[in-house]
Amino acid sequence: MADTKKASDVFIDCLEAEGCEYIFGVPGEENLDLLDSLGKSDKIKLILTRHEQGAGFMAATYGRHTGKTGVCLATLGPGATNFVTSAAYAQLGGMPVLMITGQKPIKKSKQGRFQIVDIVSLMEPVTKYSIQIAAGDNIPSRVREAYRLAEEEKPGATLIELPEDIAEEQASDFKPLPKSVARRPSAEAKAVRTAVKAIEAAKSPVLVIGAGANRKLCGRMLEQFVEKTGIPFLTTQMGKGVIDERHPKFLGCAALSAGDFVHRAVEASDCIINVGHDVIEKPPFFMHDNGVQVIHVSTKTAEVDPVYFPQTEVIGDIANGIWQMKEDITPNRSWNFDKLLAYHQAELDHTKSLSDDTRFPIFPPHLVQQVRDCMPHDGIICLDNGVYKIWFARGFTAYLPNTVLLDNALATMGAGLPSAMMSAMLYPDRKVMAICGDGGFMMNSQEMETAVRLGLNMTILILRDDAYGMIRWKQANMGFDDYGLTYGNPDFVKYAESYGAAGHRVESSEHLTEVLAHCRDTPGVHLIDCPVDYTENDQILNHDIKELSAKL
Repeated sequence: MADTKKASDVFIDCLEAEGCEYIFGVPGEENLDLLDSLGKSDKIKLILTRHEQGAGFMAATYGRHTGKTGVCLATLGPGATNFVTSAAYAQLGGMPVLMITGQKPIKKSKQGRFQIVDIVSLMEPVTKYSIQIAAGDNIPSRVREAYRLAEEEKPGATLIELPEDIAEEQASDFKPLPKSVARRPSAEAKAVRTAVKAIEAAKSPVLVIGAGANRKLCGRMLEQFVEKTGIPFLTTQMGKGVIDERHPKFLGCAALSAGDFVHRAVEASDCIINVGHDVIEKPPFFMHDNGVQVIHVSTKTAEVDPVYFPQTEVIGDIANGIWQMKEDITPNRSWNFDKLLAYHQAELDHTKSLSDDTRFPIFPPHLVQQVRDCMPHDGIICLDNGVYKIWFARGFTAYLPNTVLLDNALATMGAGLPSAMMSAMLYPDRKVMAICGDGGFMMNSQEMETAVRLGLNMTILILRDDAYGMIRWKQANMGFDDYGLTYGNPDFVKYAESYGAAGHRVESSEHLTEVLAHCRDTPGVHLIDCPVDYTENDQILNHDIKELSAKL
């Protein structure tokens, strides 16, 4: 008689074969067989969180940093529905994740329809692959397929539902399937030649670096391309750090929708080389039928819409495509980028005048500079979502890839703390800071307990304005009355201390400097309550910048 294992044992064996290190989640009754099997594993560690959304955000950030699939676990019904936002976060943001959910027995009913939701159908719009296991022998192929699809460009979310009665049944086919070796195709030579000819013929080409370039770690090739050609570059928000932003050819980050200094530089270009563009972020320029050439360099063909219809596409491995273009190109000696670079210098001058403002409550541009001055070269900041994300995207100089984790895809609140926790777990020797508004922080603040329990070293910087500041800014900009967006907050210092973390409250600009340094250099979980002055957001971001840049 053939050896047998229960299906949940096979599932854990398959996860081990895929190199799974952690499973994040909140198990339930329907996961108990899987939990039993996981308890026997010496390769996979269970990270118990306080909400399924936090578990999903942590798994997604694991995938974002490593390129390997992060795994998270929830029970049926409400546990599984709590994964929806995390699935969308991973799917839109290009982060490989496998979500495992439980379900009542499918061969017989013990409790009628209690807690039963069709999670597989619910998750289909926000995943690449969503499936129920109906027989234990199918587990090896289903797990292998979920991993393959999660990691294949564009990475995203997958879901496997493991019903209670399937998890406990005996499975005869218990060998994990071997991982395949799949290399991305190289860009086609004629496409490369067409792109190079267009660049050489241009008067003022510019390079735009997007999310796909950050995912595929092709910064080295892109920097060599910039060094050889002298062509300046800008980034989208999720392209920050692909090339060190202290580079003399850096033009800025497209954090605002239009009218910023960086947008004027793009408008002055007649050839845009768009690398790793993801339509999720919206292009930092709008195409018109005006003769400007747009070259799309990515792993996938362009999704055409009314404002994005590139004339040339170089499709394949991004780093290889850039390398081929670099090898072929001859820089045009008549290129002159002084005007484009002058726009960035004007932005730096304007930002400097703002960042020197030491008022209290803290002025956002000053806060950004304080954080940059405090964080080491390889430090990681993880931004939640709020108006401060624009200030950090514009003003925080990124030195390395994946050191500024922000979400400009789903742009969900509540992800900042869990993503910083995952970063601190993966890189215990690096300094990690979560930067959250008071609104976003409170959406998953219960994960403070998880961070303390795990013994993480990290800082949570809360920008407190006692309001949903991003929407309040939009409300003011659109001419609406100030209404419906303010609230009260707990005493954040006492709140931190109640979890066993250290709490700090900023009292001045000088005090902020001291507190940031103390938290950086002192082990443990720290929370900083930092009051911020958002009164000039609308004036600066919507009026001053556009007027100043238009004069250049």
